Amino acid sequence: MTKLVQQARAVLRLPLDRLEERRLSRQLPSWHRPRHVGMILDGNRRYARESGAISVLEGHARGADKLYEVLSWLFESDVHVVTAWIFSLDNFNRTPAEVKGLFDLIERRTYELIEHPDVHRHEVNVRFIGRTQLLPERLRRAIAAAEQATEHYSRNYLNIAIAYGGREEITDAAKRFLLDHSHNGTTLAQLAEKLETSTLGEYLYTSHHPDPDLIIRTSGEVRLSGFLLWQSAYAEYYFCDSYWPQFRKVDLLRALHAFHCRQRRFGR
Repeated sequence: MTKLVQQARAVLRLPLDRLEERRLSRQLPSWHRPRHVGMILDGNRRYARESGAISVLEGHARGADKLYEVLSWLFESDVHVVTAWIFSLDNFNRTPAEVKGLFDLIERRTYELIEHPDVHRHEVNVRFIGRTQLLPERLRRAIAAAEQATEHYSRNYLNIAIAYGGREEITDAAKRFLLDHSHNGTTLAQLAEKLETSTLGEYLYTSHHPDPDLIIRTSGEVRLSGFLLWQSAYAEYYFCDSYWPQFRKVDLLRALHAFHCRQRRFGR
């Protein structure tokens, strides 16, 4: 009965949501917008189960379709950098069948991305960030092909976080810093002297982009789960109840409007 009530409420709310979407769309050009939006794409599996899908992979496939749609909305809203978290290091602990199915899906969609008209229409430079060395070789080849096919673009940027963990990113940054400075006879004391917030930041996966201004998480979960731990120090957060495959343009506009209305102090 609860599910039927929820469905009935959603149907009744639809006309109001459409009106709100049109109203917010008209206001959007006057808003202060984020340069970089991070997105935690959560709720694919719950969406699949609640919609009666045979496999949770159907939810992941719908989520992959949704990503193209949301990216177009963001780039058309003058947001030029997006970081989307699609697979965490913790996700390796899921069943072997689901992990393999996910990697097969991501491989197919990565090759699809190379020819996708929206990628080229928006001139999107695509990079995959995380411990990609842990991924299957076939998927790594697809990633290399997608990055090479879009590396000449500089209008918009998409970072796809895969095999990603925030603590591990900081650990990897520290390791790269140490390795970079260990070959010229630098002592441990000298390394400690050189290590500053700004120097370590140069070794993060997203060091070539501004830190995220806004981070959006779907599915009603109110936590970051380690996403962009270092970079999100001064980010604004927006948590949306919709599962990722159900994320609508009005949901994005609400998030952008919430960002516009917030007074950012950057710790001051």
